[in-house]
Amino acid sequence: MTENVITLEDVSLIDLLGVENGNIKIVSAAFPQSKIISRGNEIIIKGSQPEIVRINDILNAIIEHVHKYGKISKEQVKTYLQMDKNPEEDPEAHLKEEDDVLLYGTKGVVIRVKTPNQKKLVEAAKENDIVFAVGPAGTGKTYTAVAIAVKALKNKEVKKIIITRPAVEAGENLGFLPGDLKEKIDPYLRPIYDALDDMIQPEKLKFFIDNRVIEIAPLAYMRGRTLNNAFILLDEAQNTTPMQMKMFLTRMGVNSKTIITGDKSQVDLPLKQKSGLAEATRILEGIKGIGFVELDGKDVVRHRLVRDIIMAYEKSEAEREQNNTR
Repeated sequence: MTENVITLEDVSLIDLLGVENGNIKIVSAAFPQSKIISRGNEIIIKGSQPEIVRINDILNAIIEHVHKYGKISKEQVKTYLQMDKNPEEDPEAHLKEEDDVLLYGTKGVVIRVKTPNQKKLVEAAKENDIVFAVGPAGTGKTYTAVAIAVKALKNKEVKKIIITRPAVEAGENLGFLPGDLKEKIDPYLRPIYDALDDMIQPEKLKFFIDNRVIEIAPLAYMRGRTLNNAFILLDEAQNTTPMQMKMFLTRMGVNSKTIITGDKSQVDLPLKQKSGLAEATRILEGIKGIGFVELDGKDVVRHRLVRDIIMAYEKSEAEREQNNTR
């Protein structure tokens, strides 16, 4: 009897093994002459060499499935076993049909696109290396952008995620706030952390942040860097100056993608200071590889009143512009 050990990395044991180790028990039942033992972060396979090879392939496929989708059902485990006998079987076939599913998050949460413009953002990110997603609060632009980045990381399309925001909300001078720089800037990055909490298991998210696989930092930290093999997100981009926006856009390195989100109606810059987002969307239009997605009040996924409020402001703004042109 020979032995093989699979060491698990960045995979939730609960999601992999199933309730009361149900998933592993299904695999064990299919190979009664072998033993499959889970111990800590290892799965130990004991049996004949031919069976060990088959079990190893099946378990690695199941592990990859959990890594990609965040969970696996008993029926899907059975399909992987069936695939061992019939390679034409596709355990992910039903998942591929759900084209509005971005990824499978924590606690069974399914992250989906909820509006046509959110779907346009997903498609634009596939087709372009830089995408500007512009729209009012509550349209899901930041949440969708984070989900696209996390999916790329889970699918190993990139090696890291960089998420940044300008610190304009704090007046660009954080010295008057208590704590170190991280404590001062974290409140302004809270929406990013909330989105990540929905999408990545807590222990895995901590591992990613501690090992800088996911980096969340103020925009000033991007200066002088070249970001390769990364998915880069710039949130609240309306509060960048033209110089900051140019600096950010030129950080992009080999095999990287960028999504820039912002709301042109919520600029917190000093009076007479141009917004880098407004300037960038004007001068970069028409460049191949750069996509633009406009979200509006119809995309709001918060409380119904938020949509009504945004629509009322948009109507008032349109009326004011019309009166100014008379």
